[in-house]
Amino acid sequence: MSYTFLQHYWWFIVSLLGGILVFLLFVQGGNSLLFCLGKSEEQRKMMMNSTGRKWEFTFTTLVTFGGAFFASFPLFYSTSFGGAYWLWMIILFSFVLQAVSYEFQSKAGNLLGRNTYRAFLVANGVIGPVLLGGAVATFFTGSAFVVDKANMADLSMPVISHWANAGHGLDALLDVWNVVLGLAVFFLARILGALYFINNIDDEDLVSRCRRSLWANSGLFLLFFLAFLVRILVGDGYAVRPDTQEVFLEPYKYLHNFISMPLVALLFLVGVVAVLSGILLTLLRPKFDKGIWPAGIGTVLTVLALLLTAGYGHTAYYPSTVDLQSSLTLSNSCSSPFTLEVMAYVSILVPFVLAYIFYAWRSIDSRKIDAQELSGGGHQY
Repeated sequence: MSYTFLQHYWWFIVSLLGGILVFLLFVQGGNSLLFCLGKSEEQRKMMMNSTGRKWEFTFTTLVTFGGAFFASFPLFYSTSFGGAYWLWMIILFSFVLQAVSYEFQSKAGNLLGRNTYRAFLVANGVIGPVLLGGAVATFFTGSAFVVDKANMADLSMPVISHWANAGHGLDALLDVWNVVLGLAVFFLARILGALYFINNIDDEDLVSRCRRSLWANSGLFLLFFLAFLVRILVGDGYAVRPDTQEVFLEPYKYLHNFISMPLVALLFLVGVVAVLSGILLTLLRPKFDKGIWPAGIGTVLTVLALLLTAGYGHTAYYPSTVDLQSSLTLSNSCSSPFTLEVMAYVSILVPFVLAYIFYAWRSIDSRKIDAQELSGGGHQY
């Protein structure tokens, strides 16, 4: 396994985790619909128990995504998580607030009241997807940071990278295209949340409202997603000269990447078609309740392809808007060959972990949630 192969292998793993994370944001999307679709206390309880049985998957994947980035591309981790800390702290705080809200909203005698905790869940359902989408958009639009590895010799402050403004990540929201992708991820999460409720809840009235909600959310998702896609395909991208590692702006860079990597382009097209098919089959066939699966798989493939386009093809995956040569590439930000190789052997265990998740998922969703189940015993949110 060459060093270049290991770099590309771990970017693929990180990108795959990113795709799975965006799919699992259906939990956040479902929570954002709590007061929109749940018109009775019984329906809201069904929605809470539906997403409540899956929120650990999303949180664990978020942590694993960050851990994989830290182990394989530590300079990105220190630059982004260390410099754009306000953005990441708000994201993490909203997810912690989610965990607390699930566990305490139904506890007897809680001081804040049930609806306050549910409002926290709705806040996480909005903040989480929008800010995560905005953070991912910076892989294409860039961030304000400077990297100087010579600082490692400065014993008083051996900090390699620093943020170039006082926004520390919140400045990403000043770029309209970061917000556009954030809104696209938000509406996609709501679509996936509604599709999951249709698949997981046995309540005709609630499921009917979930189907109707797909129209508006799908239209807004397509509007924002296509706008961002056109922007990156026709705009300048951050290319790297293979011989000198110089970073420069190249017109139509990400379009060129798709053309030069037909398998990635095919992956992207299959993913988009799968997402649309999951939505359309649910809208056009009143009895169809499995739209979450083609849409979910399509989401993973689409995000995977976009992230591969951002990192492969001699591209700077984390560009700097204030100093082009500080931009991070697969070669200048990765761990040592030994670390990447050892982790590559450990990653062989990943399919076994995925198999266990699949088994646990099927066991949890062995039957749909209905009003009768809520009146029975067992753990409820």
